[in-house]
Amino acid sequence: MSLLVHPTYFPSIATYSVIVQNDIVWEACDNFQKQTYRNRCYICTDQGKHMLNIPIKHIKGKENHQKYSEIEMDNSFNWQKQHWRTLETAYRTSPFFEFYEDDLKPLFEEAKGSLFDFNLKTIETISDCLGVKNPREKTTSYEVVPSKNTDMRFLAESKKELNINLNEYSQVFEERHGFIANLSVLDLLFNEGTNALTYLKNQSLDFLNA
Repeated sequence: MSLLVHPTYFPSIATYSVIVQNDIVWEACDNFQKQTYRNRCYICTDQGKHMLNIPIKHIKGKENHQKYSEIEMDNSFNWQKQHWRTLETAYRTSPFFEFYEDDLKPLFEEAKGSLFDFNLKTIETISDCLGVKNPREKTTSYEVVPSKNTDMRFLAESKKELNINLNEYSQVFEERHGFIANLSVLDLLFNEGTNALTYLKNQSLDFLNA
């Protein structure tokens, strides 16, 4: 059975472990919810854990009833440039930033349109970097209780604490802040590079049944 997952902004390591270890169907028919990984991710800078947030456009009077697939990014503020500069500053000294830089930078130069499609593009790019098949199947209707797929949509909830024990790996600012678990998959990619896929495949997914 496939797992039902929200496409999120450069997904967390836990979510990407789920993606590479299972068949995935993207939830494409739900309403947008604030304060989730749909438009945010977390990296580590010299100041510690840091959120990258994509501003979005809201239709007046429909803040709580807009389809996720119809949400547009608000490019009136140049968040793309800010996010890329932050990533450069945080990871320029990491072992693999320059190795993947040319693959990732165009995302921040071309970011426009719907948040849903942009998130799928970030996931496709990461999958290409990892050398794995990119999930493409999407839902065609919304179900509160999915009938055909296992519901893992809770992975998009940034406030939900997962009972998860990820293996540690070397991080740029580990000596200053200690190991910070379950950041964006970008952190793993820049620090582990070609070992990232093996890492993701070897993570326990017991937290899914907690």
